[in-house]
Amino acid sequence: MARNIVIGDVHGCLAELTDLLAKLKPAKEDQLIFLGDLVNRGPDSHGVVSLVRSLPNAVSLLGNHELRLLQYRKEREAKILKEYDWETVRQLDEQDWKYLQGMRLTWYLPEFQTVCVHGGFLPDQPWDKQPAEVVTRIQVIDEQGKPRKRTEAPLGRSWADKWEGPPFVVYGHTPRPDVYRRPWSLGLDTGCVYGGYLSACILPQREIVQVAAHTKYL
Repeated sequence: MARNIVIGDVHGCLAELTDLLAKLKPAKEDQLIFLGDLVNRGPDSHGVVSLVRSLPNAVSLLGNHELRLLQYRKEREAKILKEYDWETVRQLDEQDWKYLQGMRLTWYLPEFQTVCVHGGFLPDQPWDKQPAEVVTRIQVIDEQGKPRKRTEAPLGRSWADKWEGPPFVVYGHTPRPDVYRRPWSLGLDTGCVYGGYLSACILPQREIVQVAAHTKYL
């Protein structure tokens, strides 16, 4: 039976992605869904994108890091980039950029009533109508009900704590020591680039498969 395998934020950690794929042993009929932020922070963004591009039956979702790089690629405004972005810009080739441009915002699996996304959703709006600036960046909701990153609203509440499905949401973006389980969501960013784990979730049974980081890159 074909599997749907969702993989959390890789962030340039090619060795760990190679380890995870070896552990998962995906068959050609399995669907691989990458939750975005393939690039930046880790040592080999080009290697990661190149490997993911080569995988049969794989789809990648847009993360906030890819969104920022694509904005720079379009506008050529240096102030858009963070310091560590420059190494990624130097690494990526034209095929990599083309792949980033083709990334989707969400991936819906109707048979499981499950949607995959990089960051998350505002709970009071239709999930499929929310823009890239929200779904790639949201971590918490502030006192005014606005989507924020944790650094922008330290007292904000996790959007996942407020989300009541359906659909069930599988997401990345917010690094934590372990997967973040809520009744209607599952957070898969377990901080590989920070020395944690690279995590995958196999649907529909929601089995978690992990590999440890080789080192702490940041």
